[in-house]
Amino acid sequence: MIRWRDGLTQVRRYPSAVAGLLIIAILIATAIYAVTAIPYSEAQKLWRGGDAWQDLPVNASPAWTDRLLGGDAPRTITVSSEDAPTERQDLGAARLETTTLEVDFPYDGFPSEINLFLEAEFEQGQPFTRVHWRTPDGEEIPIDARRVGERERFSISQDRQLESRLGRAPQVGLFTDAEPGTPDPTVRTGTYELVIETVHFEESARLHAELVVYGQVHGAFGTDHQRRDLAVALLWGTPVALAFGLLAAVGTTVTTLIIAATGVWYGGWVDATIQRLTEVNIILPLLPILVMIGTLYSTSIWLMLGVVVVLGIFSAGIKMYRSMLLPIREAPYIEAARAYGAGGGRIILRYMVPRILPVLIPTFVTLIPTYVFLEASLAVLGLGDPVLPTWGKVLHDAQAQSALYHGFYYWVLSPAALLMLTGLGFAMLGFALDRIFNPRLRNL
Repeated sequence: MIRWRDGLTQVRRYPSAVAGLLIIAILIATAIYAVTAIPYSEAQKLWRGGDAWQDLPVNASPAWTDRLLGGDAPRTITVSSEDAPTERQDLGAARLETTTLEVDFPYDGFPSEINLFLEAEFEQGQPFTRVHWRTPDGEEIPIDARRVGERERFSISQDRQLESRLGRAPQVGLFTDAEPGTPDPTVRTGTYELVIETVHFEESARLHAELVVYGQVHGAFGTDHQRRDLAVALLWGTPVALAFGLLAAVGTTVTTLIIAATGVWYGGWVDATIQRLTEVNIILPLLPILVMIGTLYSTSIWLMLGVVVVLGIFSAGIKMYRSMLLPIREAPYIEAARAYGAGGGRIILRYMVPRILPVLIPTFVTLIPTYVFLEASLAVLGLGDPVLPTWGKVLHDAQAQSALYHGFYYWVLSPAALLMLTGLGFAMLGFALDRIFNPRLRNL
């Protein structure tokens, strides 16, 4: 049998193993980047949604897919009053401020949505605001007029009165010169202006405005139904998946091997007890037990990891390791160790376990993606950790929102591709290690 250190040096002779190591190295680098660039607490906060994503479009495809197909779908345009010209006029007891937000729109497609966010600073008198839209040829379209509170959101694209006046959805009617009722209107490119006229009743009153003209594409991975950038979940899903798979594989394989060696060495009732526990545990269905725990108790990923390790200790691997360790127990060097007074623990850990490590290494490597898929399966079933962004959670949200039915293929393909890539990398390395450490497989 090849020593495990010598076997690892032969990995470079197998192109599949080198490719698998390269994939694993990329995944590890991605995991390190994720935890460094986006701290754990920030990732949790971002994944909860809310105002952090208010400037992103809903269900936007990745930008590169549009470029790849030769399209020119609009990107999101954000304009702030901090960078816009403002005119002030004294009205005696009040003050009129006119802010003009310019939108340079060069795209061939219409925006997906238009929102205006206002934040007012005042003590008692609420400012009064009138908003109108100015097209490149100077036509003015009134939008709304109202008193503004501390935080206001003008959902221009959902304004039913404006839609009735324009004869079509506002995000289309404001960017076209086609007559109402004209089928297939075309986009009119150019510079548009949103003019905000605000009457302040206090000297210290201020108004901050932000206009967001949402595009149809965004970033490298797109967005979901809550405007969340899927890059956060796909990046953070990498360390979560690798940590879950690695800890579960280490916890089950190492513990199983030591327990099997203990039973072989001491024999008698110790070995019989281990074998009976193994036989009972083998028939227990792992996934239904995890589903039951997640439904009735908790979906914490660390609790699930603990249950997986506990149920994986007395697995069928114990019987395989036992059959390999039985002849080792009768080996001459074991008798020599007993003769010079080595204890049971030293013989198990120093002489018996290392002899079958070459078999353990390929099994350990191929077990990691098994547990990665298990965690993703639990999340797809709705039993994923509610506070962690993972690949399985992305797939669950896509399924809940009927992503494939609505044509949001990127929502499903990105996490699925990462799961398959993880499985491929570890499988290629594990199968190559199996051929290295098991000479009988080399000629197959």
